[in-house]
Amino acid sequence: EVMSTNKQLKVRNVELSDAGDYTCKYGSHKARTSLHVFKLTVSLDGHFLQNEVPELTLMHNSSNPKPDLSITLFNSNNNIVTPETENKTPQKRILNLKKLKATDSGTWVCHVHSDSPLMNQNISFAVKVLGFQNPDMERKYATVDSTVILSWYLNFQKIKWNKGFTGQLNWKQQESAKAHELLDFNVTALREQHETKKSSHLLFEIPERKPESTIQVKLPKVHFNHSGQYQCQLAYKGRHVQSNIELVVMKVSANPVGPLSRGAKMTLICEVSGPLPPNAHLRWERVNGTQMDTKNSKQHEVKLEVNISAAGLWSCHLIEDNDRKISLHYHVEEAPVWINYVVTGASAGGSVLVFALVCLCIISGISWQRRRQRAKRMAQARQYLLENKTCQCQQ
Repeated sequence: EVMSTNKQLKVRNVELSDAGDYTCKYGSHKARTSLHVFKLTVSLDGHFLQNEVPELTLMHNSSNPKPDLSITLFNSNNNIVTPETENKTPQKRILNLKKLKATDSGTWVCHVHSDSPLMNQNISFAVKVLGFQNPDMERKYATVDSTVILSWYLNFQKIKWNKGFTGQLNWKQQESAKAHELLDFNVTALREQHETKKSSHLLFEIPERKPESTIQVKLPKVHFNHSGQYQCQLAYKGRHVQSNIELVVMKVSANPVGPLSRGAKMTLICEVSGPLPPNAHLRWERVNGTQMDTKNSKQHEVKLEVNISAAGLWSCHLIEDNDRKISLHYHVEEAPVWINYVVTGASAGGSVLVFALVCLCIISGISWQRRRQRAKRMAQARQYLLENKTCQCQQ
């Protein structure tokens, strides 16, 4: 379209083939201008899953000679992004970026610069990264019989993801164990979320009230064997991304169980269900006790035993980077006085009974030895008489 007022040429829906030199003639006058056309394409239509690698392709078309272009990328936080790799030809640049985070969603800018001819062109493009706002790997601690809620925070509402996707939540007790599907869910293009409980293998609930765009499971009463890996997985167009929460459960016990008698000893046992990171350890200590009443586990130990002879409240702590993550208490009761007397009397009575039995055994042994010796002597005498028997006749 030619604008009659100022003799401008307007080219609509510019394509790469529209690039080149344009000349305007007016009488004996000529004016020439060069049109450079850029086309930026983003892999996967700009819709990525967390940890995927985007690929940018910048096409450039113009008349010869081709300018020497420099490209600078800015992410949604206006920070410069350095490509991992870049393939360069006179008319095409292919840039492979680093793995995307969920926080990388937003409007990015590709700045194209040339000194000759002078060009400064900004090309904006949208990047949407579907994923989790959780850390890549999260560890959560719980004590036996406590209530635990595990949460995964999705970002599809925040980035206004307008595509449908599905997901599921799996649990397995160990890395090599069989995975059990706890629930599955789907999110429509209108960002409506639907969940379905799939398994009764584990006693859990789906809370009715929870934050928006959140997948949650509630363990109303944690058992020691509820520990393991809980894996939430998103699926979109055959691609997957997942986020894991590792649940570590603590329990305490005593051997023997029961009141602690005066002078007796008891073993307190503190145990966690899974391996601990190098910066974590267990600690037994007596409340209001002394430094002598404290014992720490060694690195990577998941079971800590302490032998005690003092009643009171004992606590086992799981400490990570000097921060107490969870604690579990065990109250050691002192046996009543009458039980101590009964125990003392029983001990004394037992000692007397043992002494009497020993004496009886000794006396019986001596008597049996004497009878044996007497029988032996009589047998010897009888044998002697038989061997020396003579007959004497009176004349």
